[in-house]
Amino acid sequence: MLFYLSQAIMTWAEGSDHAASVSFLRLFRYITFRSAGAAVTALLLSWWLGPKVIARLKQLKFGQEYKDLADQSGAFETRVLSKKGTPTMGGILIVLVLNLTAILWAQMNPLLELTLLTVLVLAGLGFYDDYAKILKQQGGGAPPRVKLWVQFAVAAFVAVYLWQLPQDSWLRFTETQAPERHNLVSTLMLPFYKFPIPCGAAVGLLIVTLTIVGSSNAVNLTDGLDGLAVGCTIITATVFLVLTYLASNFKYATYLQIPYVEGAGELTIFCAALIGAGMGFLWFNCHPAQIFMGDTGSLALGGALGLVAVLIHQPVLLVIAGGVFVMEAGSVIVQKGWFKFTRKCHGVGQRVFLMAPIHHHFEKKGWYESQVVTRFYILCVLFAVVALSTLKIR
Repeated sequence: MLFYLSQAIMTWAEGSDHAASVSFLRLFRYITFRSAGAAVTALLLSWWLGPKVIARLKQLKFGQEYKDLADQSGAFETRVLSKKGTPTMGGILIVLVLNLTAILWAQMNPLLELTLLTVLVLAGLGFYDDYAKILKQQGGGAPPRVKLWVQFAVAAFVAVYLWQLPQDSWLRFTETQAPERHNLVSTLMLPFYKFPIPCGAAVGLLIVTLTIVGSSNAVNLTDGLDGLAVGCTIITATVFLVLTYLASNFKYATYLQIPYVEGAGELTIFCAALIGAGMGFLWFNCHPAQIFMGDTGSLALGGALGLVAVLIHQPVLLVIAGGVFVMEAGSVIVQKGWFKFTRKCHGVGQRVFLMAPIHHHFEKKGWYESQVVTRFYILCVLFAVVALSTLKIR
């Protein structure tokens, strides 16, 4: 919105005495300026709206009046404060601020529009799940099959849309070489390897779908401690803020030999807005949390990270950048798989971890909640550094 307004004013003032006085509006043409503006705007909006959203959720009694799965075990002696009664559905704040800020600072294109739409749909699914939990007051929520079906439907729609979208990436390895065109879906880039891999439409559609669904659920599983999910999301989004900016610049993309994606710069502004909204939410979500994001936020944020990774040909790199999310989801898969396998073979199920997701395992080992969160932040930063290093180590 601000971009279009600034350009309209400059066009109106062109050739007149007012041209010099509005020349500063050229700043809105720069992705870096609009990204900085988006981050600051999202942060300030979150600070302003946060207390109002928290008060409103309390008034509507949209709080977690049941014990969460971790507290129900009764084994966390390190927890001083109970999470019971804390307002949930805080993802409304993140999604609202994120979308408003992106619309305000970004220039609309199919990539950004698809990302914003996906965030809204997944937030709606999460809202339904959170509301179901509040109604039941048992923590049950929506049936897992329903959630998965909706997630797969959304991800499959995105995959097919991108496959048919007349939006290609360009890749070249020397300044004199003619750039090669690559479809956003049917070509795969691997970390530490600079050559594109044609994977075909079927495999590409599957990878896109699994990336969005897997990322959405991984962030959802990570959302179990105060500030953990949103803090790791901020760090991971910072990696993709850098990657989307590089992918939007043909010169940088050529130098680093990564795919150039026209319009990816607007995703940089989206990532900046996500970082600002995330930091604003963390202000209220840090321990002891005043509000939880719930599935409303975690499903949407995870899906957004997965989609942004797909749009710049880096779905596999998300596995590295979001290493903490992979750890969390992997621990659940391993725990359930091993338990079912040992129960089938020996009649008694055995566990690999004291409790899954893995952040609860460390709580049961005696770590304080704040210790787990801080140490996972450190791990997330390390994963982020490794992910960015793949730009040169190939």
